[in-house]
Amino acid sequence: MKKIKVKVPGSIMLMGEHSVLFGEKALACAVDKYIHIELIPLESDEILIDSALAQYKASLTDLQQEPKLSFVLAAVELLVKELPSGFSLKISSEFSHTVGLGSSAAVTAGVVAALSAYAGGSTEKDELFDLALKVVHQVQDGRGSGTDLVASIYGSTVSYRVKPRKIKALAGLPEISLYYAGYKTKTPDVLKIVEGFCANNPDVYRDIYKLMGLVTDKAEQAVSTGDWGNLGNLMNNYQGLMDALGVSDKSISEIVYALRESERIQGAKISGSGLGDCVLALGADPELSISYEQIPVAVSEQGVTIEYH
Repeated sequence: MKKIKVKVPGSIMLMGEHSVLFGEKALACAVDKYIHIELIPLESDEILIDSALAQYKASLTDLQQEPKLSFVLAAVELLVKELPSGFSLKISSEFSHTVGLGSSAAVTAGVVAALSAYAGGSTEKDELFDLALKVVHQVQDGRGSGTDLVASIYGSTVSYRVKPRKIKALAGLPEISLYYAGYKTKTPDVLKIVEGFCANNPDVYRDIYKLMGLVTDKAEQAVSTGDWGNLGNLMNNYQGLMDALGVSDKSISEIVYALRESERIQGAKISGSGLGDCVLALGADPELSISYEQIPVAVSEQGVTIEYH
């Protein structure tokens, strides 16, 4: 084996942001923007990492911290005892890490897949997900549902519940549009902010999460039956609940309402934790003029793939 190549799709949240952490269902999609990872075995115990975020050099027996590569190095730490020797790792991306397409989750899934393959371990999707989720929780102090990991690993459109774990493949989506607010707040930071709001009115927030769960259940039915008009309405409902949660800011609202002015757009909502990041629209209108960056995406049927050379 001279090298291992891994390809992982990015992801977007369709429904279930925040409430998935409180026992409700989430819907997510893999998208056709990919992370590429190439692992080349070395005879020494040296570790070399080439990434747009940072360059890294260490050894298996003396791993050094590099905050810009926190997910990558957490994956190495998790599997280091099973690796036969050192390696070089090249990570490249078809999209910027500043854009909300689940780049951290995709990189984590890809590195876990490459290292598992190198160690001769299982590369079954369920086991890759278990390992990748451990990495995410390690880096994010136990926070994170793993929804974006599910989409990147399994591909297509998926329904996911954390506990008891349930992963279900759904039918594809019609044309979608994605707009970037120009900035994003890290998910753990957003969660801490919402936790502060919730502490003051826990009963109110508990009911908001329940409503989010109800809307997500209805959205899953709409996707399964191809009822796109109803899905659009439910996306609008969920956006209202994200606003009630306190994570829809001025830029997000501007994008949402600009999209809703078009008859070709059936619904629009935040995709992700909020306070920046992206707005997902059901449908597309090439004649619509919005002063925010549009990111061309489509649903990817393929999840993580591994090639041996």
